Amino acid sequence: MRVSLREIAGPWDQGWALDKHSIKSTYLGEDAYGHARFDTERTEVGEATYQLKYQHDWNQVDPLAQALAENIFPKLQNVGFIVPMPASISRHRQPVTEVAQRLGSIVKKPVFLDVLLKAGNGKSLKDLNTKGEKVDAIGESFSVNDGIDGSGPWNVLVVDDLFHTGASMEAAFKVLHSYPKVRKIYVAALT
Repeated sequence: MRVSLREIAGPWDQGWALDKHSIKSTYLGEDAYGHARFDTERTEVGEATYQLKYQHDWNQVDPLAQALAENIFPKLQNVGFIVPMPASISRHRQPVTEVAQRLGSIVKKPVFLDVLLKAGNGKSLKDLNTKGEKVDAIGESFSVNDGIDGSGPWNVLVVDDLFHTGASMEAAFKVLHSYPKVRKIYVAALT
Protein backbone atom coordinates (compact mmCIF):
# COMPACT_ATOMS: atom_id res chain seq x y z
CA MET A 1 0.00 0.00 0.00
CA ARG A 2 1.36 3.40 -0.98
CA VAL A 3 1.78 5.74 2.01
CA SER A 4 3.03 9.27 2.58
CA LEU A 5 3.80 9.49 6.29
CA ARG A 6 2.70 12.60 8.11
CA GLU A 7 3.89 13.50 11.58
CA ILE A 8 1.11 14.22 14.06
CA ALA A 9 2.05 16.95 16.53
CA GLY A 10 0.59 16.88 20.03
CA PRO A 11 1.47 16.26 23.67
CA TRP A 12 2.29 12.58 23.00
CA ASP A 13 5.85 11.36 22.60
CA GLN A 14 5.56 10.61 18.90
CA GLY A 15 2.72 10.44 16.39
CA TRP A 16 2.27 9.49 12.74
CA ALA A 17 -0.46 9.11 10.13
CA LEU A 18 -0.02 6.89 7.10
CA ASP A 19 -1.29 9.58 4.71
CA LYS A 20 -3.82 12.32 4.12
CA HIS A 21 -7.39 11.08 3.76
CA SER A 22 -8.53 13.06 0.70
CA ILE A 23 -6.78 14.60 -2.26
CA LYS A 24 -9.75 16.69 -3.39
CA SER A 25 -13.50 16.84 -2.97
CA THR A 26 -15.99 18.48 -5.32
CA TYR A 27 -19.49 19.46 -4.16
CA LEU A 28 -22.12 17.89 -6.44
CA GLY A 29 -25.27 19.29 -4.83
CA GLU A 30 -27.88 17.69 -2.59
CA ASP A 31 -29.56 14.32 -2.94
CA ALA A 32 -33.33 13.73 -2.73
CA TYR A 33 -33.08 13.81 1.09
CA GLY A 34 -31.24 17.13 1.26
CA HIS A 35 -27.85 15.58 2.07
CA ALA A 36 -24.78 17.14 0.51
CA ARG A 37 -23.10 14.91 -2.09
CA PHE A 38 -19.41 15.07 -3.02
CA ASP A 39 -17.10 13.52 -5.58
CA THR A 40 -14.09 12.75 -3.42
CA GLU A 41 -10.67 11.62 -4.60
CA ARG A 42 -8.81 9.87 -1.79
CA THR A 43 -5.28 8.64 -1.22
CA GLU A 44 -4.82 4.87 -1.33
CA VAL A 45 -4.86 4.74 2.48
CA GLY A 46 -7.80 7.16 2.56
CA GLU A 47 -9.81 4.98 0.19
CA ALA A 48 -9.02 1.82 2.17
CA THR A 49 -10.02 3.59 5.40
CA TYR A 50 -13.23 4.85 3.82
CA GLN A 51 -14.08 1.39 2.48
CA LEU A 52 -13.44 -0.18 5.90
CA LYS A 53 -15.20 2.40 8.05
CA TYR A 54 -18.16 3.38 5.89
CA GLN A 55 -18.63 0.48 3.46
CA HIS A 56 -17.79 -2.30 5.97
CA ASP A 57 -15.16 -3.81 3.67
CA TRP A 58 -13.31 -5.94 6.22
CA ASN A 59 -10.77 -6.98 3.56
CA GLN A 60 -9.11 -3.59 4.21
CA VAL A 61 -8.07 -4.55 7.77
CA ASP A 62 -5.01 -6.58 6.78
CA PRO A 63 -3.44 -4.12 4.32
CA LEU A 64 -4.02 -1.18 6.66
CA ALA A 65 -2.54 -3.05 9.65
CA GLN A 66 0.38 -4.19 7.50
CA ALA A 67 1.01 -0.57 6.42
CA LEU A 68 1.10 0.48 10.09
CA ALA A 69 3.45 -2.41 10.93
CA GLU A 70 5.84 -1.61 8.09
CA ASN A 71 5.82 2.19 8.11
CA ILE A 72 5.05 3.47 11.62
CA PHE A 73 5.75 0.72 14.14
CA PRO A 74 9.52 0.57 13.36
CA LYS A 75 9.81 4.29 14.27
CA LEU A 76 8.58 3.65 17.83
CA GLN A 77 10.81 2.39 20.61
CA ASN A 78 9.91 -0.44 22.97
CA VAL A 79 6.14 -0.51 22.50
CA GLY A 80 4.76 -2.62 25.35
CA PHE A 81 1.16 -2.82 24.20
CA ILE A 82 -1.39 -1.41 21.75
CA VAL A 83 -4.69 0.29 22.54
CA PRO A 84 -7.36 1.09 19.96
CA MET A 85 -9.01 4.48 20.25
CA PRO A 86 -12.54 3.92 21.60
CA ALA A 87 -15.20 4.25 18.92
CA SER A 88 -17.64 7.15 18.82
CA ILE A 89 -20.39 5.02 17.29
CA SER A 90 -21.35 1.60 18.62
CA ARG A 91 -20.99 -1.07 15.92
CA HIS A 92 -21.04 -4.87 15.99
CA ARG A 93 -17.46 -4.80 14.63
CA GLN A 94 -15.26 -1.77 15.21
CA PRO A 95 -12.88 -0.87 12.36
CA VAL A 96 -10.17 0.62 14.62
CA THR A 97 -10.34 -2.36 16.97
CA GLU A 98 -9.97 -4.78 14.06
CA VAL A 99 -6.94 -2.89 12.69
CA ALA A 100 -5.32 -2.66 16.15
CA GLN A 101 -5.83 -6.37 16.81
CA ARG A 102 -4.35 -7.30 13.43
CA LEU A 103 -1.40 -4.94 14.01
CA GLY A 104 -0.80 -6.58 17.40
CA SER A 105 -0.79 -9.97 15.71
CA ILE A 106 1.72 -8.81 13.10
CA VAL A 107 4.15 -7.13 15.54
CA LYS A 108 3.51 -9.65 18.31
CA LYS A 109 2.37 -7.15 20.94
CA PRO A 110 -0.67 -7.44 23.21
CA VAL A 111 -3.73 -5.35 22.41
CA PHE A 112 -5.86 -4.17 25.32
CA LEU A 113 -9.43 -3.34 24.31
CA ASP A 114 -10.69 -2.18 27.69
CA VAL A 115 -7.87 0.00 29.06
CA LEU A 116 -8.96 3.24 27.37
CA LEU A 117 -12.69 3.80 27.76
CA LYS A 118 -15.03 6.44 26.40
CA ALA A 119 -18.40 7.09 28.01
CA GLY A 120 -21.18 7.64 25.53
CA ASN A 121 -22.45 11.17 25.96
CA GLY A 122 -24.72 11.17 22.91
CA LYS A 123 -22.70 13.86 21.16
CA SER A 124 -21.32 13.10 17.72
CA LEU A 125 -18.06 14.78 16.73
CA LYS A 126 -18.59 14.11 13.02
CA ASP A 127 -20.57 17.29 12.37
CA LEU A 128 -18.40 19.54 14.54
CA ASN A 129 -15.70 21.51 12.74
CA THR A 130 -13.55 23.34 15.26
CA LYS A 131 -11.30 21.88 17.89
CA GLY A 132 -13.04 23.95 20.56
CA GLU A 133 -16.45 22.51 19.66
CA LYS A 134 -15.01 19.01 19.80
CA VAL A 135 -13.23 19.58 23.13
CA ASP A 136 -16.52 20.83 24.62
CA ALA A 137 -18.41 17.81 23.25
CA ILE A 138 -15.79 15.35 24.53
CA GLY A 139 -15.69 16.82 28.04
CA GLU A 140 -14.47 14.23 30.54
CA SER A 141 -15.73 11.24 28.57
CA PHE A 142 -12.41 9.33 28.54
CA SER A 143 -11.21 7.17 31.42
CA VAL A 144 -8.70 4.41 32.10
CA ASN A 145 -9.63 0.95 33.32
CA ASP A 146 -6.77 -0.56 35.31
CA GLY A 147 -6.95 -3.91 33.56
CA ILE A 148 -3.26 -4.59 33.03
CA ASP A 149 -1.41 -7.04 35.27
CA GLY A 150 2.00 -5.95 36.48
CA SER A 151 3.21 -2.53 37.49
CA GLY A 152 4.84 -1.28 34.27
CA PRO A 153 5.37 1.34 33.18
CA TRP A 154 5.18 0.51 29.48
CA ASN A 155 5.18 2.47 26.26
CA VAL A 156 1.74 2.37 24.64
CA LEU A 157 0.69 2.80 21.02
CA VAL A 158 -2.79 4.28 20.53
CA VAL A 159 -4.27 3.44 17.12
CA ASP A 160 -6.98 5.57 15.50
CA ASP A 161 -8.52 5.70 12.05
CA LEU A 162 -9.00 9.42 11.34
CA PHE A 163 -7.03 12.26 12.91
CA HIS A 164 -8.64 15.66 12.33
CA THR A 165 -8.23 18.33 15.02
CA GLY A 166 -6.62 16.07 17.62
CA ALA A 167 -9.25 16.84 20.27
CA SER A 168 -10.15 13.18 20.91
CA MET A 169 -6.54 12.05 20.90
CA GLU A 170 -5.54 14.81 23.33
CA ALA A 171 -8.37 13.81 25.70
CA ALA A 172 -7.26 10.17 25.48
CA PHE A 173 -3.64 11.21 26.04
CA LYS A 174 -4.61 13.16 29.16
CA VAL A 175 -6.09 10.14 30.93
CA LEU A 176 -3.44 7.68 29.69
CA HIS A 177 -0.68 10.05 30.78
CA SER A 178 -2.05 9.95 34.34
CA TYR A 179 -2.08 6.13 34.34
CA PRO A 180 1.00 4.97 36.31
CA LYS A 181 1.44 1.87 34.11
CA VAL A 182 2.12 4.02 31.04
CA ARG A 183 5.49 5.65 30.32
CA LYS A 184 5.50 6.94 26.74
CA ILE A 185 2.46 7.40 24.54
CA TYR A 186 2.73 6.96 20.78
CA VAL A 187 -0.04 7.70 18.29
CA ALA A 188 -0.67 6.04 14.92
CA ALA A 189 -3.56 7.09 12.67
CA LEU A 190 -4.53 5.69 9.32
CA THR A 191 -5.25 9.14 7.87
